[in-house]
Amino acid sequence: MRTVKIILLGAVMLTGNLLYGQEQPYTLTLAQAREYALKNNKSLMNARDGVVSSKQKVKETIAQGLPQVEGSLNYMTYFNYEMNFSMGSSTEPNINYSLLDLGDMEVLNAISQMSGSSEPIVMSDQLSGKVQLSQLIFSGQYLAGIKTAKIARKLSEQSVVASEQDVKENVTNTYYQILTSERTLKIINENIKNLNDILQHTTNMFNTGLAEQTDVDQLKITVNQLKNSQKALERMTQLSYNMLKFQLGVPPATSIILTDSLTQLLDATNPQAALAKDFNITENINYQMMESQVSLSKKQVDLRKWAYAPTIAGYYNYTGKILKTNFDLNPSHLAGVTMSVPIWSSGVRKAQLAQSKISYDMAQRNLEIVKDQLDLQKTQLLFVYQNALENYETQKENVSVAGRVYQSIQNKYKHGAASSLDLTQANGNYLTAESNYYTSILTLLQAQTSLDKLYNKL
Repeated sequence: MRTVKIILLGAVMLTGNLLYGQEQPYTLTLAQAREYALKNNKSLMNARDGVVSSKQKVKETIAQGLPQVEGSLNYMTYFNYEMNFSMGSSTEPNINYSLLDLGDMEVLNAISQMSGSSEPIVMSDQLSGKVQLSQLIFSGQYLAGIKTAKIARKLSEQSVVASEQDVKENVTNTYYQILTSERTLKIINENIKNLNDILQHTTNMFNTGLAEQTDVDQLKITVNQLKNSQKALERMTQLSYNMLKFQLGVPPATSIILTDSLTQLLDATNPQAALAKDFNITENINYQMMESQVSLSKKQVDLRKWAYAPTIAGYYNYTGKILKTNFDLNPSHLAGVTMSVPIWSSGVRKAQLAQSKISYDMAQRNLEIVKDQLDLQKTQLLFVYQNALENYETQKENVSVAGRVYQSIQNKYKHGAASSLDLTQANGNYLTAESNYYTSILTLLQAQTSLDKLYNKL
């Protein structure tokens, strides 16, 4: 009995561990899906790392003009080379000493001590450590380089904002697509169930001689076509879920449940406000990035101009001699200032400056092009939104009419007042109207998303 209890307890614990280890599904509203994607999308992570890298680039550029300290250790051997400072020949010179004064005699004695009778100097091994401090004093290119690096960092930050908008747009459209597909799939499933009931009723009528074989066959064809559409839509929905998982940055096996409905999202829109909204082009991230590109090109021109200016730097060296030879003429302390002056480059600097000026002119024209493109895009998106809104109103009315017609034909068919062909045609018209209706909702919501992105309100 004790053994049975232990086995049961182990089974309960194992079951609990398995349930605890199961990953809970993600239940997401549209706002939560956007927020999750902003934190976990892998492409955005790379873009943010690019910003961190650009900040480090600014620090690197600034540090190049700050004090630099370098150390080195140097060991040399002369293999005991003997240096002989013998001066003159070993023969006694013919000198009239009576003509020399006391000063001349002192010089003569010093020369005689350094002559051939002196001992050779042995060059022993040498070991020294050196520390060098250098400081940039003036460089126009250094100052322009710092400003250029800061603009490049700003451009990198703006690129992240643009990537975030792209991710939010993609997640939003995929979310809409899934809701539309699931809603359409629900309608098809209900329709299949409806038609199967009618098919069973018609088959019973055929068996009793009250219906024809063509009525049964026609309904079977319609049901089979709907089942094919059902399977295709199920696969398309799964593909949309896989795309959403990729955009969110979650594993493919993760279960996702979307909690918003199409009607909720549609009710949250304000068509009149969207059509009347003013467009401030300076808020558009693409325009902002192009402005930064113009500033960057301008700084490149300044950088090339400063290439004509001199560069001044100072330095201080200290050499500590650990092992030294008997003959050492190198000082321990050394300081100085250097100035590098560009004189002649055979036209290299001139050509580089000309290229930078051309790039700057091109960037200014590109800014105008972007402005024109955004103005044109605004007009086009407003047209698309207006058309989508009108189409939605039309399809909303159409689906109501088609539903009433289908319901009427279905009732007539049950009472023998309509043929199977009439019922099939009415069913097809109703499904088409439903599909067009939800497609119009999807188109309207996507048009709203495009406008919000253009206005930087996504």
